[in-house]
Amino acid sequence: MIRSLLRRALAAVSMGLLAAAPLAPAQAKAPAPKPALWAVSDSDTTVYLFGTIHLLPDNYAWRTPRFEQAVAGSQQLVVETIVDESNPHEMLGALAGLGFSKGQPPITARVPAAKRAALEAAIAKSGIPRANFDGMETWAAAFMLLGTQFREMGLKTGQGVEPALRTTFTQQGKTVGQLETNRDQLSFFDALPEPAQRALLEGAIEPPQDMSKEFQAMVAAWSRGDVQAIARTFNEQMAASPALQEILMKRRNANWKNWVQRRMATPGSVMVAVGAGHLAGRDSLIDMLKDGGFKVRRVQ
Repeated sequence: MIRSLLRRALAAVSMGLLAAAPLAPAQAKAPAPKPALWAVSDSDTTVYLFGTIHLLPDNYAWRTPRFEQAVAGSQQLVVETIVDESNPHEMLGALAGLGFSKGQPPITARVPAAKRAALEAAIAKSGIPRANFDGMETWAAAFMLLGTQFREMGLKTGQGVEPALRTTFTQQGKTVGQLETNRDQLSFFDALPEPAQRALLEGAIEPPQDMSKEFQAMVAAWSRGDVQAIARTFNEQMAASPALQEILMKRRNANWKNWVQRRMATPGSVMVAVGAGHLAGRDSLIDMLKDGGFKVRRVQ
């Protein structure tokens, strides 16, 4: 359970390093989408909060008229972090600085013996020199191997919600900001305890078809705006790892709550787009804002 959650969490920062992949099949006929959208507002300021899926199949329909109204009324988009896919030096530099350290055990010693053959096969498919992995932090090795797994699932860079929104806002001459730098975001993964990092590495070498089923269920819940289903998934998985909940969710949500509080002092409207799990379940950004005295209303 923790492995699947960690894969989802790390997907947030993996987009900038994924190479192009075959297109996924077009979305099958399904109910009209309505992903959850909230608003925090006062007399002269509105902050829209939109939960995202960081990677989506090609041609996946998710935009609605109500959502487009919120986009049109927002002067700025703010995402978790900006990964410049055409010039990923910042992300690569942060990864090089945080993801390697001396004294690491061999990469094969960091998974159970029964999974070492699968790890070696995943490394071979990655195209990254085998010797590099022994010097990587465990989370960084998983980060690199997840790129291969996502490609095998038919997911590709640029097919998530954030890239689409960045394009929309940029084309409309609006600014795009970030809540965390690339290094900030990778630092949270670097702070994970080693057992959680090793669980992530095991998840990164599981058969793509296993992850695909989880992914499809997650996207379906998100598309229909089923926040309770998203919350159940995250609550169940976070309960098994208090450190994971504290570092990847609670700590970051608290930072973002403070950002929203500061932003409410500036007139205008802004759209904040972060992973859907941050807006559902215990210690969500939504609950933190409510606890802080803000009125948060769901508008979709």
